[in-house]
Amino acid sequence: MLDFVLYMVFSILETSAMFYLAFKVFKIDLYPKEMLFAGALMAFVSYVLRNDYGLILTDVAIQYLLTFCFLWLLFRIHIFYAAIMTGLTYLSYMLIQSTCYFLMRLTGLYSIEFPFLTVGVYILQMISVVLTIIIGFNIGKHRKGFDFVPDKQNVKVKIALREIKIFILSAPAIFIVILMLILTQRYSQYFFLMPMLYGILLYAYLYLSYKKDRTDDEFISL
Repeated sequence: MLDFVLYMVFSILETSAMFYLAFKVFKIDLYPKEMLFAGALMAFVSYVLRNDYGLILTDVAIQYLLTFCFLWLLFRIHIFYAAIMTGLTYLSYMLIQSTCYFLMRLTGLYSIEFPFLTVGVYILQMISVVLTIIIGFNIGKHRKGFDFVPDKQNVKVKIALREIKIFILSAPAIFIVILMLILTQRYSQYFFLMPMLYGILLYAYLYLSYKKDRTDDEFISL
């Protein structure tokens, strides 16, 4: 029972932190109740898949899909931009968490155990959540972020060429997350490559988003 409660609590915190970061980056209003609802549902699905069926990689893919669906159907983001936000959010959070994991492995903090409980994972989750919220808070406080994502579905959407490039960058995000898990489980000596890969893709994401936010381009109407 304790494992279930801890899993739910920390998973909800992680999911809420990811939504918080996404909304701050794209200057969208926060919806705390909806964020907690989405986080609780995603946490329960994740727990069942991982603990009852052992489907860890399947869980990762479904969590990614659920994030996209909630952004699209619950938070009413246009389907095209929901895909962009999902990719950017996962890349950002995975960069934070993979960096924390790498540093915790080096310091031995990840291997801390208490009787009947391994706390390294929970420490990693908590550090990742705190850093994500701090980053999101500072983005909002200093009015950084991007304006090109509309927060309503019933508006006329004009897709610029740079947005298409950003969309293409979001496509491999889920596969990169799965690759991180495989490297962690089987080839941990190469794990240091993952923060570098996340960083490169995230830089490309942010560069194209910045250019889109500051310049006009030819567009395609949907």
